[in-house]
Amino acid sequence: MQHKSKKYLFFISQDYSFPILRPLQEIIWQKGDEVQWFMYGDEIHKDYILSNEKVLQHIEEVVAYEPDVVFVPGNVVPSFISGLKIEIFHGLPSNKQRKNGQNYHYIIRSMFDLYATQGPSSTKVFNLLVKKYQFFSVAETGWTKLDPLFSEPTPSKDNTKKSIFFASTFSSRFSKAKILYPFLVEFIQKYDYHWYITLHPKMNQEIVKKYESIKLPNVTFVLPIDVIPYMKKADIMLGDTSSIIYEFLMQHKPVITFQTEKKIPYVTDVTDLKELEEILVKRFNSTEKLPKELIKMIDEVHPYRDGNSSLRLINIVDKMLQGENLPTKKKPLNLFRNFKLRRELGYWKF
Repeated sequence: MQHKSKKYLFFISQDYSFPILRPLQEIIWQKGDEVQWFMYGDEIHKDYILSNEKVLQHIEEVVAYEPDVVFVPGNVVPSFISGLKIEIFHGLPSNKQRKNGQNYHYIIRSMFDLYATQGPSSTKVFNLLVKKYQFFSVAETGWTKLDPLFSEPTPSKDNTKKSIFFASTFSSRFSKAKILYPFLVEFIQKYDYHWYITLHPKMNQEIVKKYESIKLPNVTFVLPIDVIPYMKKADIMLGDTSSIIYEFLMQHKPVITFQTEKKIPYVTDVTDLKELEEILVKRFNSTEKLPKELIKMIDEVHPYRDGNSSLRLINIVDKMLQGENLPTKKKPLNLFRNFKLRRELGYWKF
């Protein structure tokens, strides 16, 4: 029987989407199916697209494409695009919360047919939510972005120096990049360690320019779309309040946080800047492994170390297209959110 090609759409508005979706794209291509990207908004760098990737330029083209499945690493997707809507998340579940205490990772916006969870800790929560709402399904697949972390070899180091991966989130409430800048400049010059520095794509540009002004041979600036190889190279990580901390911890390598809003059990958090230098140096020189309790917690977040999360996800979606594991109720009309998306995308056909 001849293979009937499926049509997939990647619906994105942020640069962080590229490394999340590319492992999935490889599996789709291997199966002989088609992928089109659609990028919207002014916060995404469209020049990050590769020469062998197909792009739809206008929303009218997206609608006419009539995809079978739409993958979304963001929070919203319009109902006027055809196909199953799959939420694959832009990060691992972290402790970031709204001021009312609601965890950002578990907000239900009534737009998705499937939530592809990353491990038991998030699956438990979404299984409770699916009982409450009943208009979406849940399947634990692991996270597509982490496939290369486990399936690809570690790149050779740039030198023999020990290295540290520094990442900071963007919001003024959670980011400590501004506070840390003078300390890091002095530390980088004082010690013979190599630094891999990445800043969130939505970071305040004044802060980004400050960090980019550090022109030293032991500093490498890493684009957010390229973090995986540098996480693999680094010996330890310094961060604030960001889900990328959990990504780094998947390697069972040590992390130090600075003035984090949400402490991670068994991870050292430094609150006094005067103590940070000593703690970093001590951690570099330590051979101590991560506590078993921390490794157990990490495995609850993402237990899959086989590099096959993208394949699991595609297999689940194939079954849904065949009528399995579909939601028991229809999604709400969600008129307000869909109106906002029509306005943002400039699409008024009905």
